[in-house]
Amino acid sequence: MTRETRRLTDRDRLQQSRRRTRADALFLHGYAADQLEERLEEVNRTFTAIAVVTGHPEFWSARFPDATIVTDDEVLALERGRHDLVIHAMALHWADDPVGQMAQCRLALQPDGLFLGVCFGGQTLSELRSVLAHAESIVSGGIAPRVLPMAEIRDLGGLIQRAGLALPVADTDPIKVDYADLAALVRDLRHMGEGNAMAARDPRPLPRAVLRQAAQTYAASFPASDDADRIVATFELVFLSGWAPDESQQKPLRPGSAKARLADVLGTDETSLRDDSRRSGD
Repeated sequence: MTRETRRLTDRDRLQQSRRRTRADALFLHGYAADQLEERLEEVNRTFTAIAVVTGHPEFWSARFPDATIVTDDEVLALERGRHDLVIHAMALHWADDPVGQMAQCRLALQPDGLFLGVCFGGQTLSELRSVLAHAESIVSGGIAPRVLPMAEIRDLGGLIQRAGLALPVADTDPIKVDYADLAALVRDLRHMGEGNAMAARDPRPLPRAVLRQAAQTYAASFPASDDADRIVATFELVFLSGWAPDESQQKPLRPGSAKARLADVLGTDETSLRDDSRRSGD
């Protein structure tokens, strides 16, 4: 009996949302791509069989023109052992089974191939989440799912190892973006293809009274640092990396296999625990 994955995302709704994407709204994708390219330069290796998993194929095919572009479906159209680099680009936060997505990427890698991922992390839209919950509780007396829950970096970092990737690394880059008002932020999210596509969403439009209250609370609570007439929104990008296991990779030393004493390296005197225990008992 297989474990049933909890449905977070309405995939049909997500595709509808992504069809509204405008190229000029994908500035965060541009920033993410720049950061990934910098990381690849640091690796100092030439990759010749690249795959990119994404929900925004036009943008990422332009940034990686020689790559195989794959849609972030539940089952990825990746050939086993075909690639030396697989990038999961700005889509992992919508996955019902993110570790399954990473595991499929690992299986598509050649030995010692590189996995790179970038997605939105848990601090993304924290301000919007807060003001919508506050406004809806005041006006309607309850709270409906409005903003996608996103994983924290510590959780995403753990998923890299669970997916079977070696030498895991996770780091985060919070970005502050200012907007004229709440309406401008919501409009930009729609143009990014990041509208509410949660399976548990309330299909009814948000009442105008809630929107007015949220806009007022947002303006009062989260003004932009350099312009109090504008608001600020946080977008946290989490970058993930790991390698397909290979015998050539570095491995931790066995306990007791060190060839030099730590005290000698540090230039200090060594005091045994046995001596300490005798003194403490005197």
